[in-house]
Amino acid sequence: MTTAPKRDLLDEATAWDEPDDTTGSYALEERSALRRVAGLSTELTDITEVEYRRLRLERVVLVGVWTEGTAADADRSLAELAALAETAGSVVLEAVSQRRSTPDAATYVGSGKALEIRDIVAATGADTVICDGELAPGQLNSLEKILKVKVVDRTALILDIFAQHASSREGKAQVELAQMQYMLPRLRGWGESMSRQAGGRVAGGGGIGTRGPGETKIETDRRRIRARVSKLRREIAGMATARATQRSNRGRNAVPSVAIAGYTNAGKSSLLNQLTGAGVLVQDALFATLDPTVRRATSPDGREYTLTDTVGFVRHLPHQLVDAFRSTLEEVAAADLLLHVVDGSDPDPLGQIEAVHVVLQEIDAAAVPEVIVVNKVDAMTEEDVLTLRQALPGAVWVSARTGHGIDALRDLVAARLPRPDVDVDVLVPYDRGDLVARMHRDGDVLSELHEAGGTRLTARVDGALAAALQEFAIRVA
Repeated sequence: MTTAPKRDLLDEATAWDEPDDTTGSYALEERSALRRVAGLSTELTDITEVEYRRLRLERVVLVGVWTEGTAADADRSLAELAALAETAGSVVLEAVSQRRSTPDAATYVGSGKALEIRDIVAATGADTVICDGELAPGQLNSLEKILKVKVVDRTALILDIFAQHASSREGKAQVELAQMQYMLPRLRGWGESMSRQAGGRVAGGGGIGTRGPGETKIETDRRRIRARVSKLRREIAGMATARATQRSNRGRNAVPSVAIAGYTNAGKSSLLNQLTGAGVLVQDALFATLDPTVRRATSPDGREYTLTDTVGFVRHLPHQLVDAFRSTLEEVAAADLLLHVVDGSDPDPLGQIEAVHVVLQEIDAAAVPEVIVVNKVDAMTEEDVLTLRQALPGAVWVSARTGHGIDALRDLVAARLPRPDVDVDVLVPYDRGDLVARMHRDGDVLSELHEAGGTRLTARVDGALAAALQEFAIRVA
């Protein structure tokens, strides 16, 4: 039987009789309402504009270059690329990989292999090739000239997924900034479309004195993108200030914070719903959550803390996204405790953990106390459980779908929350019941007696509350 959750945004105290799942339901309905219809058109359109037009991923061939690790590692990487492509709304027709010491500097796979891939593209009727890596502008251009179809790299694919899933103003601005940073060095055109010069009204209505040789089209686009990047950075900085203010308010109120982080599609939002009844969007898709969700929870011993659901990580997460989402990811770096959620049913859970640790290093969150939470144990075999238990001896094993292990996780979170460290012995007047309530809520009350002058308490509290109680302290002669 589920308990009724609190409507627990930090500034809201209204409680409802039934769990509120409207947020997740509406988001899921909106996201699923108009999906791309795959495979209806494979017409090869002559591309005459710059690289930042909307991606059209419909029927795709995946290409990987295997430079290190085992063949199984290469297959897992391509399988993840296929999941990313499907999340973006495309149909995977074929996947090929090549063993090389390093990617070819000119065409990523080498000119001979590029011709073989062109034959595969023609045979399958694909309209897009996705490469499992970040391509240099020259590699992208050379491949498209050979393959005669659109070529997309892993970074552009992830950026496209983020653009589809962003819903808040901050999330949309962060994704746009990442896209602008990615596209700036990749502006290019076909024929003479980007090298032409324009004057007069064509150049922006300058009129007399502005006609004649001037900026080329590509130079104009670069200037406009740089101006847009500057504007987006200012907007995101303003949003980051508001987020920092919210965090400082929670800090002044001595509310411990717990961040849920981990690999994409590991079950972080499902875990948040189990712990708080938040009703946020849960979908079996990569990067279903982009906007952080903060909910208030209560530990078994009555202490309140906040739980923050954050954007998922992935191997080779584009550095543009880490930079653009830094203000959001600071929620993780500022947390008192990190619940690192791992998909136990994944073929390579230890690889997921390593990939998440790489991103945590980038956002200066490696020092946050961490608890490994292995999720989806209901989908694991006994052999996989035994193997992973040896590799992760201190982990907590849960199933956010069935509720298995959730109570044990709540107890562990309560034990790992920061404890108050200032001992006080105070006599609080009866008209200051608010302070007594704060001591019970935010501190550890050791004893409580009702005397003529007020309520006498001995407790352990944090520094801010100790300062507020100082005038009521008992002075021992």
